[in-house]
Amino acid sequence: MNTTAKSWSEFFHQIQEEEFCESLNKFLNKEYEDYTCYPPRELLFNAFKLTPLDKVKVVIVGQDPYHEPGQAMGLSFSVPKGIKVPPSLVNIYKEIIDEYDCKMDFSSGDLTYLAKQGVLLLNSILSVRAHQALSHNNSDYRMFLARVLEVLDHQTQPMVFLLWGGPARKLKEYLHNPSHLILECVHPSPLAANHGGWFGNGHFKKTNEYLRKNGLKEIKWGNI
Repeated sequence: MNTTAKSWSEFFHQIQEEEFCESLNKFLNKEYEDYTCYPPRELLFNAFKLTPLDKVKVVIVGQDPYHEPGQAMGLSFSVPKGIKVPPSLVNIYKEIIDEYDCKMDFSSGDLTYLAKQGVLLLNSILSVRAHQALSHNNSDYRMFLARVLEVLDHQTQPMVFLLWGGPARKLKEYLHNPSHLILECVHPSPLAANHGGWFGNGHFKKTNEYLRKNGLKEIKWGNI
């Protein structure tokens, strides 16, 4: 198993003929043909297109895409401009405000501005049927995610993994690079966050402190 890719294109070339990848592609072809699925197929790998492998500073792992019309755009937690900001993202914005005493534009949930700064907004499952959460949760996607995380783990550049919620925290088993920073807490969804453990986690400042200490430009978390 090769985990030494220097770019996402090299990574995808390495895995394209593996059994899980061929199986996943067949599954997606049929799903997108037979059902309404999100995000649009051309945005499936949006996170990889917007955040080159050698530019990754921060990795935020979501679950599966939003499953209502117009929401999913291939970036975890993000929705296109003009779409109502989902509750989990509202809580992310609130934490950024608390940490940086800044203003956030709650009318926009588009996190492309973070992706372009080196924040890989990765969903653990890249697609979903309309109105059916976790409908594309299968072993091929789990294998794909494992391979992505292994490649990230082997990168030498400083990197922060923000693992929010139970499923994301389980991904630590793929992360062994002692030079990378792992921060974990509960999920920002209201169901979890309102019981404590999300607000006041300090993850955004801790991330920037780590980047600064390692000579990298800090992330501008504010969207104004």
